[in-house]
Amino acid sequence: MKLLIEILLAIFLHPIAFILCLINIAGRSDLTTAKKLVWAIVTLVWGIGPILYVLVGDGAFW
Repeated sequence: MKLLIEILLAIFLHPIAFILCLINIAGRSDLTTAKKLVWAIVTLVWGIGPILYVLVGDGAFW
């Protein structure tokens, strides 16, 4: 259910999802600075970027 809410949030409310992703990316200690930068750029893509971060990057919005 959480994944479905995150996907809908990413599609319809991208600016909020983008900010939540950036907060999560900044707080992750398992990523190098280069990986954090790449994920920040990926999440810029409208709709699909945050979804990729959640599904592929083991990220979360909250």
